[in-house]
Amino acid sequence: MSKILANVGGMPITEDDVNEFLAGLGPRGQSYNNPEGRKAVLGQLINNKLLLLDARRNLLEAEPAFKAELAKLRENLLISYAADKAISSVSVSDKDAEGYYEQNKERFMSEDTVNASHILVDSEEKALELLAKIKSGDISFEEAAFENSTCPSKENGGNLGDFGKGQMVPEFDTAVFAMEIGEISEAPVKTQFGYHLIKLNSKKAAELMPFAEIAPEIKEALLQEKRRAAYESKINQLKILYPVDMTI
Repeated sequence: MSKILANVGGMPITEDDVNEFLAGLGPRGQSYNNPEGRKAVLGQLINNKLLLLDARRNLLEAEPAFKAELAKLRENLLISYAADKAISSVSVSDKDAEGYYEQNKERFMSEDTVNASHILVDSEEKALELLAKIKSGDISFEEAAFENSTCPSKENGGNLGDFGKGQMVPEFDTAVFAMEIGEISEAPVKTQFGYHLIKLNSKKAAELMPFAEIAPEIKEALLQEKRRAAYESKINQLKILYPVDMTI
């Protein structure tokens, strides 16, 4: 039995009531799932019980305005329930998802990606000076990045990790995707951030994503499409049963 946290006019409020309230908040409820937050929720539930008791004492349920609001709520709830019922039988099997995958493989290609490092400095002169030292072997690209780059990536020798086309500013993007693996840019690349020396570490061509990796995403998309179709089918059937006359 759930622990009783409060009694309001003989009406108990339990731990389960607090949990249910938090669940109703969705993801936002997590921020209240701590001692202070739960105490605040309990306070709100106490207020709700007080209002409920007072409403009953004053027979607010009998007022025409309340009855009208209640009728609207019942109607909206019934509409929502009927809509859910119309799509409740819709499902998507693993076979459905796999069939869609096989027929639409071009839609499940990953993009071309690269792994690159860079050195960012505030002047072309500085960039050219570092480029000369790297080419002569006086210093490695990674050492030059660590000692001179103004980008936080310098802590990793300038490595920016893997990224696809369009994820970097246009000038950088154009330069890096035209390079060969192991190549260092022949000249500094100027962007809004300064001057970059770029080193291309690796390239990965676009490839077909494994079905197992994207099956949940495909199933959800197909499920939503089937639900939409089932809903529209139900509405079209109802329009035959209950003719609709529009005045606009």
